[in-house]
Amino acid sequence: MNNRIRIFLPLIIAVAIVAGILIGRQMKQLPAGNKFLFSFKQNQFSKINDIINYINDDYVDTVNDKELVESAIRAMLENLDPHSTYIPAEDLKAYTEPLEGNFDGIGIEFHIQDDTIMVVAAVSGGPSEQLGIQSGDRIVRVEGKNVSGIGVRNEDVLRMLRGKRGTKVNISILRHGVNKLIDYEITRDKIPITSVDARYMISKDIGYIRIGQFGAYTYEEYRDAFMSLSEKGMTKLILDLRDNPGGYLQTAIKIADEFLPANKLIVYTKGKSRPHENYLATSRGFFEEGDMVVLIDEGSASASEIVAGALQDWDRATIIGRRSFGKGLVQEQSSLPDGSAVRLTIARYYTPTGRSIQKPYTGGYSEYVRELLERQAHGELEYSDSIHFADSLKFTTPGGKTVYGGGGIMPDVFVPLDTSFFSVFYSDAFSKGILGQFAYDYVDQNRSVLTGYKDFEKFNQSFSIPDDVYKRFVTYAYSKGVARDDKGVKRSAEKIKLTIKALIARQFWKADGYYHVINSEDHTVVKAVEVLDKNKKLNQ
Repeated sequence: MNNRIRIFLPLIIAVAIVAGILIGRQMKQLPAGNKFLFSFKQNQFSKINDIINYINDDYVDTVNDKELVESAIRAMLENLDPHSTYIPAEDLKAYTEPLEGNFDGIGIEFHIQDDTIMVVAAVSGGPSEQLGIQSGDRIVRVEGKNVSGIGVRNEDVLRMLRGKRGTKVNISILRHGVNKLIDYEITRDKIPITSVDARYMISKDIGYIRIGQFGAYTYEEYRDAFMSLSEKGMTKLILDLRDNPGGYLQTAIKIADEFLPANKLIVYTKGKSRPHENYLATSRGFFEEGDMVVLIDEGSASASEIVAGALQDWDRATIIGRRSFGKGLVQEQSSLPDGSAVRLTIARYYTPTGRSIQKPYTGGYSEYVRELLERQAHGELEYSDSIHFADSLKFTTPGGKTVYGGGGIMPDVFVPLDTSFFSVFYSDAFSKGILGQFAYDYVDQNRSVLTGYKDFEKFNQSFSIPDDVYKRFVTYAYSKGVARDDKGVKRSAEKIKLTIKALIARQFWKADGYYHVINSEDHTVVKAVEVLDKNKKLNQ
């Protein structure tokens, strides 16, 4: 032993004994079962760290440090408001990809049917379309390995077919009418994720544009859609924002700017640490005049409500549908060193009249997410007079119209939820994807006949689902485990026929064809056309 250590060893032992006695006295003063925790940094942040370390060191079972920390972060943020959230690194791409507008892959829409990957459509301009891959093709091999009849799942398909731009993947396809497999080597590329779901002319002067979310390229997509319909004679517009969950604030501002004159207030935001900030329209709008309606429902949130609220407050558009979701909180995303991120609410947004659209969340997260179910239980989706607002939530537009804050955008024209076709049979068949499966099979078996329709107009006018095909569908649904409901079969017949027709149209004319068919009997769209036609007569 080193002489220096030998000399000081008695002193070291004595100090250790004294320290042990002092700590022991401290622990005796605590209630039974308690352990004395201390930190040199006496603040709330060190308290959290001390507890996590305590659990990690002394908990009865082994714990996962990462899961423990992330659970604590989630709980803290959830306690603030329903929209502040933590995003783990492995989930961040899935959160941001839909809004960023593209991903790397082969460019197909697919559907798993009978345990086989079926191509619904090749994305326009993508590598699969360029190679000639068609709707109805079945992918049975990937890199020489069988992928049919093995219980393949959606996430398996994404893992196999997505990849970095420039990389290659080999697939083998089974095509109806071709006796042998067709092999393709596909070079992956950037595949656009579109947010303008549909664009078409409802009549000779009314155009329809549906926006599914507000992403990075939504504005450019909207402008392309608008210009295309304008060339076809559109002078009136239906902007469909139903079931649009929102997205980027700046994108919503750009869309609203298309319809408002320069210097009109679109929205303003303010928060404890963020000053009041106004967002004004510019002079670049292409449809600042001309009749328009905006469609909303209980699924329209955030950025959708910014657009609808601004156009309602300036008496620019007629808002039709049902009360929107009620999300008026602005989140800011901050990245953490490990690749994860935090989305923290930093402000509230307000419409031009000063309305806060955020619905209450004082009852906690679980009560907040149940609120839509409560609306339905109280009859709000079917009866407009079931909604009651305090006088303090009433605001007046420049045109003298009364509008309401305190929880979503109230439409100018209420359209109740259509429940006329609801049945156990329909709900079960829809939730299990039976309508889509039947439609894909029908196209596969009748492709030569269906390709005889050279354009959508001829298909839409001439094609319908006959009664014998519907009977086949009912038999097919029952064989797939759909609950037996003979009364529901009759009650839901026309709605199911229309939906199957729309799904068939989607395989040939994509989303435009689907929405054109399904909207023909959509009560909200029908009401929108009535309002625009009425305005036309009043202006003549």
